[in-house]
Amino acid sequence: MKTFMANDQTIERKWYVVDASGMPLGRLASQVAAVLRGKNKPTFTPNVDTGDFVIVLNTDKVVLTGKKLDQKLYTYHSGYVGGLKQVPYAKMMAEKSDLAVYEAVKGMLPKNKLGRQMLKKLRVYKGGEHEQQAQQPVELKLDK
Repeated sequence: MKTFMANDQTIERKWYVVDASGMPLGRLASQVAAVLRGKNKPTFTPNVDTGDFVIVLNTDKVVLTGKKLDQKLYTYHSGYVGGLKQVPYAKMMAEKSDLAVYEAVKGMLPKNKLGRQMLKKLRVYKGGEHEQQAQQPVELKLDK
């Protein structure tokens, strides 16, 4: 019996919709990252992007457990001298909850060309509406 190796001709991609209401940020991000990588498929190949497209809705209703909402900081650098910026997650979740979910998923993907290619298959929205109705996405149930 031969070992199956996925390639561009054998990959079948699907579209999934995930409702993030009431889910902890880390659990949501890890499960979405696994679907983007294709680890939920029996045809998973580590060096090929076999993952599916994922649409995450209602990111404004994502929760952070413990004291993370007050203590956790989103840190980035502007590129200038002394340009270190830090934003508390309470402010981040109130204003840009879609960016918080996007960055959490991004941190759980590989840090290379393949990971950047997988990240392009992620769509994140604050509300319950999305622009991908033409792709006929299927609802994906994640573990809470």
